[in-house]
Amino acid sequence: MTGATAAGVTAAVAVVGVLVAGCGADGPSGAGGPGAATAEPGQVVARAADALVAARSSKTSTSMEVAAGGTRVTIRGEGVYDFTRRMGRLKVVLPKDAAGAEEHRPITELLAPGALYMKNRGAGVPVDKWVRVDTATLPDGNLVTGGVTDPMVAAELLRGTGAVTYLGEEDLAGVRVRHYRGTADIPRAAVAAGPHARGSLAAAAKGFGREKGAVPYDAYFDAQGLLRKLRQHFSYVNEGRTVAVASTTLLYGFGVPATVRLPAERDIYAGKIES
Repeated sequence: MTGATAAGVTAAVAVVGVLVAGCGADGPSGAGGPGAATAEPGQVVARAADALVAARSSKTSTSMEVAAGGTRVTIRGEGVYDFTRRMGRLKVVLPKDAAGAEEHRPITELLAPGALYMKNRGAGVPVDKWVRVDTATLPDGNLVTGGVTDPMVAAELLRGTGAVTYLGEEDLAGVRVRHYRGTADIPRAAVAAGPHARGSLAAAAKGFGREKGAVPYDAYFDAQGLLRKLRQHFSYVNEGRTVAVASTTLLYGFGVPATVRLPAERDIYAGKIES
């Protein structure tokens, strides 16, 4: 493992690991394809990623609730996502420390195929430098480590869905949506996912194991078949304690400009990150 990778892993794990220890415009018409409103539930859910690529881009808001040992914290993010390039930019806000005494600077995260870039993450990292993590090296494939589940990877995970239950229509921030509930299998999704998400999901399939690789979800789609809200439940063991993570992704403002530029190699920090 290189110094940059080791530093990145340390920083990324700290986003969730340390914490454990302690609306928009309608999508383009027809983006989900003909018959999206009347398709079988399993078909609507399984093709979520394809419909998002057709929509090109959106705004996104995320929240990740982490619960372990009676402690519950929430990490929030907000930004934009380019589904054609599979890249996003979010500002992630960490909660105060358990004692409530310290405010954390927002972390800027760049999501890209196979990589996570973070700025303002980790003591000892210069303010003008980024930390880069190879998501395929993380035990969870970065489904929870970075405090944000990559919206495109979250949608690709739905390719591993099994039986799906349709629960009816609801109103979501002024948009009429259809509510589906089911369980997605990470190993199955890793096989069916596109190349950009396959490495991360394959790592997660190994890291979570067979039993923990089953991910319950609630997914909400509009009449065009566009995913508007996705809530996924992950579970893993950390130092002998079961950690429950509920990751929620909201997508809105489809078609907005979503410019994401990755940092140059000279701007990536390769030194040690202080605890």
